[in-house]
Amino acid sequence: MKILEVKTGRPYEILIEGGLLTEVPEDLKRLNLGYRYALISDSQVADLLAEDLLRLLREAGLSAELFVFPAGEASKNMDTIVNLARQMLQKGFDRKCAIIALGGGVTGDLAGFLASIYLRGVPYVQIPTSLLAQVDSSVGGKTGVDLPEGKNLLGTFYQPWRVYIDYGVLSTLPFEHLKNGLAEVVKYGCISSPNLFEYLEERSQKLLNYDAESLEHIIYESCRLKAEVVSRDEKEGGLRRILNFGHTLGHAIEAAANYEILHGFCVSIGMVAAAILSERLGVAEEEISLRLIKLLEDLGLPTRIPQDLDTDEILSFLRADKKVWKGKLTFILLKRLGEPVFYEEPPQQILKEIVEALKTQKATS
Repeated sequence: MKILEVKTGRPYEILIEGGLLTEVPEDLKRLNLGYRYALISDSQVADLLAEDLLRLLREAGLSAELFVFPAGEASKNMDTIVNLARQMLQKGFDRKCAIIALGGGVTGDLAGFLASIYLRGVPYVQIPTSLLAQVDSSVGGKTGVDLPEGKNLLGTFYQPWRVYIDYGVLSTLPFEHLKNGLAEVVKYGCISSPNLFEYLEERSQKLLNYDAESLEHIIYESCRLKAEVVSRDEKEGGLRRILNFGHTLGHAIEAAANYEILHGFCVSIGMVAAAILSERLGVAEEEISLRLIKLLEDLGLPTRIPQDLDTDEILSFLRADKKVWKGKLTFILLKRLGEPVFYEEPPQQILKEIVEALKTQKATS
């Protein structure tokens, strides 16, 4: 088992091991977070994993109930939070209970947000079951829900008490969702680790074939890199914003597509745009975009914006995003791989040209 510590105000550990799911009940008994556990999962993961985990919890002598919501980003809203909270209240869950988030990024964001506000806060643990959640969203304590105006606009910073990463469960993950998570791993390579970027270039086909050793390596490295950033900047006061590389335009594309395109796919396109923008503005000190595009395409990720999305609508969503910092739209750009920089208010015309180029022929700097 590999263990990482996230050194936030209340430190916690990330445990990484294939087959770890079966060990969760005994570890929870040692942690003693509550006398009852609300296991929260979506309708897809409930059938695949949640019923089995519920049985394991009860066999270990833990009191637990399963709460299920409809799968998908469309459920990531305040209505779902209220429905789950009311169900927990009706089942008698009080402030001495704890929450288990079992699922992908949507589940982790919802369950974490609920934990942060339920009876003014109860402990929770993350058990991410998608690659995207394992390498990114389960670590760092960001929780929240969407609004019609954009993603994650209501939320809290609320750290889990433990993160359990069982990469064995990725065998249940649809192929498109494996690729979805790989986009976030590419992001870490871009902003923090040229070595990880090179590893992805060398192991792209093994990763697409669910190779366990390769998956364990990229999960560990991604969590290690994120834990370092979060430990230094828990609530995104500055440094942590580098984790938004590719997300500025990515979130705008996601919103313009009415969340019908996977998050990682939008981030993939957003990273291409950020790399080209870095070159167009003279920030990049070496060519980045062509190498990045090749890696993304080798991993089966999109590098083009769908033709049917409206350019002006994409650009309008940029202003509603959380990457607007002190009233200024801020992009994370790259000097070179591993050297991110903040860039405020890039020229609107250049942004428009890049979006248009990414919708037509192959974009270059």
